[in-house]
Amino acid sequence: MTRETIGNPLSWSAQRLAGMGRGVGEAMDGITGHPMARPVVNSIGMSDIRIALRKGTIDFVALRTDVITLVVIYPIIGFVLCVWAFSAGQVHLLFPLAAGFPLVGPVAAIGLYEMSRRREMDEQTNWGAVLSTLTGRVLGPVLTMGALLAAIFITWLFASHVVWEATMQAEIYDSLPAFAAATLTSSAGWTMIVVGCAVGFVFAALVLCISFVSFPMLIDRPVGVPVALATSLAVARQNKRATALWGMIVVGGLILGSIPLFAGLIIVLPILGHSTWHLYRRAVSYTD
Repeated sequence: MTRETIGNPLSWSAQRLAGMGRGVGEAMDGITGHPMARPVVNSIGMSDIRIALRKGTIDFVALRTDVITLVVIYPIIGFVLCVWAFSAGQVHLLFPLAAGFPLVGPVAAIGLYEMSRRREMDEQTNWGAVLSTLTGRVLGPVLTMGALLAAIFITWLFASHVVWEATMQAEIYDSLPAFAAATLTSSAGWTMIVVGCAVGFVFAALVLCISFVSFPMLIDRPVGVPVALATSLAVARQNKRATALWGMIVVGGLILGSIPLFAGLIIVLPILGHSTWHLYRRAVSYTD
């Protein structure tokens, strides 16, 4: 009896450690990728974007209950960040937070890509089935890409703070109307707007190019983070006009969705997420 009592916890611990080891190994394999998965970049145009948006909207209508369950946390986080900016006296960070928060949007759309993939393959599409696919092979590279986007988001906030300090002399305002009035009625304020928007454009373009197809690829195939990043950049380079147009559509949609306290993102984000999957399917094919 004593031997069995001691043995069971030891056996259980060994099994858990072995499971963790396998999970870490799968995560590392997912990050580095499989040599047999060879992506090929295709040319895409306006017609491909229209088709992707149409299919994305159809996916949203068909899957809206489970989809809304997956994405509702995203606008809540955005709202909480804005509340923090008000309460912490960081009113000048409201716009950078609202404008920069979509930089991490591709992470929130992971479940949407998987739903579209499953619907395309006529597989089960509820959120439970989707979450069950986030194994080490997928989770490892997704978390790696997520950490990269989070670092870019934090860097953007730091850069916008520096622009504010350099132009507005780090003056603190008690309310949003007071800050808006000071910004819109002074040359320093307009300088901050112009410089801030220019810097923000650079960050947005960077995220668009590295995440255009990389996240759907990591869900679809074991290509690994380096190949996914390289392919996304190649798609953006080969399809400059389509990439720029898609970027404007995404920015416009996210702005419209963010205006009513981020609530509109519950609809906009799923449509853009599903559409991104279908655009990826038209932009990338494989030789294996």
